Amino acid sequence: MYTKELDAIKKSNLLRVRNVYDETLIDMASNDYLGLAGNKTLFTNSYEKILKEQYHAPKASLLVNGYSKFHEKFEKNLCMFNGFEAGVVVGSGFLANISMIEALVRKGDILFIDEEYHASGILATKLLEKNQVVVFEHNNPEDLKQKMQQHKAKKRTLIAIEGIYSMGGDLAPKEIFTIADESNAILMVDEAHSSGVIGENLSGIFNHYGITPKSNHIKMGTLGKAYGSYGAYILASAHIIEFLLNRAKAIIYTTAPSLFDIVLGNESLNYIQNNRTKLKKKIKERQELIRNELNIDAQSLIIAYEIGDNKKVLEIQALLKQKGYLVGAIRQPTVKSAIIRLIAKTDVSMEHLQEVCQIIKSY
Repeated sequence: MYTKELDAIKKSNLLRVRNVYDETLIDMASNDYLGLAGNKTLFTNSYEKILKEQYHAPKASLLVNGYSKFHEKFEKNLCMFNGFEAGVVVGSGFLANISMIEALVRKGDILFIDEEYHASGILATKLLEKNQVVVFEHNNPEDLKQKMQQHKAKKRTLIAIEGIYSMGGDLAPKEIFTIADESNAILMVDEAHSSGVIGENLSGIFNHYGITPKSNHIKMGTLGKAYGSYGAYILASAHIIEFLLNRAKAIIYTTAPSLFDIVLGNESLNYIQNNRTKLKKKIKERQELIRNELNIDAQSLIIAYEIGDNKKVLEIQALLKQKGYLVGAIRQPTVKSAIIRLIAKTDVSMEHLQEVCQIIKSY
């Protein structure tokens, strides 16, 4: 039924396929930035805590009887480490973005969203009226200010950005936080790729810029990246969290997040806080190597090396696979121009990272 469409995708070298992960390959493609997805101590600790409980699954939504002491404890720890008043755990980052945008943008409100915001957020905007959504140029505070002057909201103004953008690895500028505060706009920050990677305490971009969360600030984070688990959370004022619990369909009508994943996320949160000095040193070392080898001033552990050719980017990926390394070959529509997406994970040795950089550079 979709043969012509699939043929067109194949001819453009844009076909996506699933492959069972080859464990013999050295992983430089995933978002497991700190290597915690393979930390057996964290896994064992989580398993033993769940094993003691009467139930190992949530069984219902957070608002029926699926809300456990594990969910509550993790939310409180997240609030304490990130400086927010309240929080709610969510099944995934995709659901979290749907929850925030669908619920918080009401009649008379306008949402200003970065053009490179995650696909889940862009999809969520389709649930709104067209005149409620304004897209601004990526990481461009001046364009945001200009468009905010052109489009005045009758009620609330909301801004949606990411802490670290998943494909480019670049950070949102601090000026956008200032714009939000000066205009009394609600600022939604997707910290999926920044939480656990940047900041004095490795808690993300608020921490990186030394910004104390305010009542107009919202932080969303995921557990499937630096935290080596699965799920997500939203942190905000108690007022906003209460509203989400009463209006966000992707929270109200879904089963509560997995108990094991939440416990594992909490174990990882504690691990990161207890080992942040060592982890920050490893992150800095890898960023310096990338700077020396690829001449890229890495702000995160996401390294986007532009190739600009769909066929060639797949060839580079295949070559590295033959050498025992796995990297991402990212093509349209995820990015405008094909890139090799290299993740400088802290559990990958400096020697292996250097070899991969040299192969990419020489190709």
